[in-house]
Amino acid sequence: MTDDNNKPDQEGAEAGAQEPMASVTIGDSRVTLLGTAHVSQSSADKVRELLASGDYDAVAVELCPSRYNAIVDPDALAKMDLFQVIREGKASMVAASLALGAFQQRAAEQMGIQPGAEMRVAIEDAKAARLPVLLIDREVGTTLKRIYRNVPWWQRFNLIAGLLGSVVTKEKVSEEEIERLKEGDVLESTFAQFAEEEKELFKPLIDERDRYMVARLREEIEKHPHENILAVVGAGHLAGMLRYFEQGVEKPPAEEIAELEHVPPGSGWGKRIPWLIVLLVLIGFGIGFSRSPELGWQMVLDWVLINGGLSALGALIAGGHPLTVIGAFVAAPLTSLNPTVGAGMVTAAIEVYFRKPKVSDFGRLRTDATTLKGWWRNRVTRVLLVFLFSTLGSAIGTYVAGFRIFDRLTG
Repeated sequence: MTDDNNKPDQEGAEAGAQEPMASVTIGDSRVTLLGTAHVSQSSADKVRELLASGDYDAVAVELCPSRYNAIVDPDALAKMDLFQVIREGKASMVAASLALGAFQQRAAEQMGIQPGAEMRVAIEDAKAARLPVLLIDREVGTTLKRIYRNVPWWQRFNLIAGLLGSVVTKEKVSEEEIERLKEGDVLESTFAQFAEEEKELFKPLIDERDRYMVARLREEIEKHPHENILAVVGAGHLAGMLRYFEQGVEKPPAEEIAELEHVPPGSGWGKRIPWLIVLLVLIGFGIGFSRSPELGWQMVLDWVLINGGLSALGALIAGGHPLTVIGAFVAAPLTSLNPTVGAGMVTAAIEVYFRKPKVSDFGRLRTDATTLKGWWRNRVTRVLLVFLFSTLGSAIGTYVAGFRIFDRLTG
């Protein structure tokens, strides 16, 4: 049911101003939406000016808990347990987050400002004024997962290429990219070229987050009816959020939030294919040995050399320790026959054991992640590379070896 009190007031909006503003009334609460640029000093100054007025009794920011913690506790990365990250299957997500941060870091350094300075000012000034800080954005990991699930499998390669491109390029951030950062955040900026053309990407990346932040504001107001809330969000979200405020929602905020936080499961076939490949490989071994022990052992040797060799090559390209490379060669042929354990889990564990990251590696993590050389130099990011490349090598090796086994049986 639509709430008639949720009326956007744009009469006080600063048309054409660098930081657009609009107000919304929810029940007895008034929310002032401030559209900011995440790499703009003027946005940070505007946040400080508004909070200094004393007109607000709460501050909402376009941050999720993990991004908030990265701001208030810069040393949090130094406390990261790499073994736990790998064990919980979060290595790819951590690598993606670092790649995203690298792009924004380069842009911010080029403009002489800290990334997300306006969010930092909002948090610090709110705490100084003893105002509650409301985190209204969806977890970045959930957004990335929903993006990944929402696009066709062939387009996922474009997403990965976009992430890699943000790190690999040595060029300065272009004026066009800086303008995108001024209108949105690092997620939109990195994937903008895809989001503009593909609705499958636009929906989880931008539209869903507009809905999510509106629902979170409604939820906070239901729990704590603050009189005046300053909501600091990327300028690119302003129009979408105003539209959803005006439309209202049919369901309670908690239900809306739960729906938008749900990560759709992968396709059934996606889960079955690895086991199907294992079954076909084992059947191939069985047929080979039934024909002749020599043929059977040739097929086993093909499996070990191809699968183990490509995984070891991946670990080598990642700059892994010599024993990590050997570990990849030994582990990949075995782990490929058990899809619940990946070769990357084994190789990353070996790499951490022999080249345990130092405190200084964690301290330089954000800086090193902005350059290609830094990813290989820093022991933390190198572990992530070992995980990713050895896993990729093993995956390719599984298919190549499978076709080789098929050729021997039909040859």
